[in-house]
Amino acid sequence: MAGGNANSEPAARLGLMLNQPEDATTLYVLAHGAGADMRHHFMEDVSRHLAEQRVATLRYNFPYMAAGGKRPDPPAVLESAVRKAIQEGYEAAQGRTLIAGGKSMGGRMTSQALAKKPDPRVKGIAFLGFPLHQPGKPSTERAVHLAQVQVPMLFIQGTRDNLANLDMMQEVAASLGSLATLHIIDTADHSFAVLKRANKTKEDVYREIATTVSAWASSL
Repeated sequence: MAGGNANSEPAARLGLMLNQPEDATTLYVLAHGAGADMRHHFMEDVSRHLAEQRVATLRYNFPYMAAGGKRPDPPAVLESAVRKAIQEGYEAAQGRTLIAGGKSMGGRMTSQALAKKPDPRVKGIAFLGFPLHQPGKPSTERAVHLAQVQVPMLFIQGTRDNLANLDMMQEVAASLGSLATLHIIDTADHSFAVLKRANKTKEDVYREIATTVSAWASSL
């Protein structure tokens, strides 16, 4: 628990984990990526750093992960889980600014859900490594739905992300106009691991992610 003021408590219905510092101004409904659950070290560490930046997090597992499976559920099931988590997040936020999103697939499922059915309670979507395409197969097809999203979007991307060609990612962000903010982390891959020449530790990177999310959320 960050700063000694955060409360971590499981929510039975969806297997949620709430990390909410007393001075939080924002609550981030944070979904995991395809291959790791809400307790993965990335999710834990980013949540801790976000708490230090006065951003509460509500993490949750998609149904397949909660059941111990490896193959992601169909999009409709994933999107339904996103909507349920947002409802839980809204209730926990108690008037704080509510944002949603997540790591890789979790962020994409969040934007797909909100593109199909906007939720005015969600003030923005923060993507921690948007998975623009499959490895080695550059494409922008996965980003088509973003044109239907009605709230600001933050994209935090690494320059070595093999699931998001940076030139294409920049084009996508530009096409979304003022709704999109793109923050680039030099030499970071899809897992946000950086090369030695970046002269940053893992903690430095997670802190950069957290401060970026916090500053962006405060502008909503």
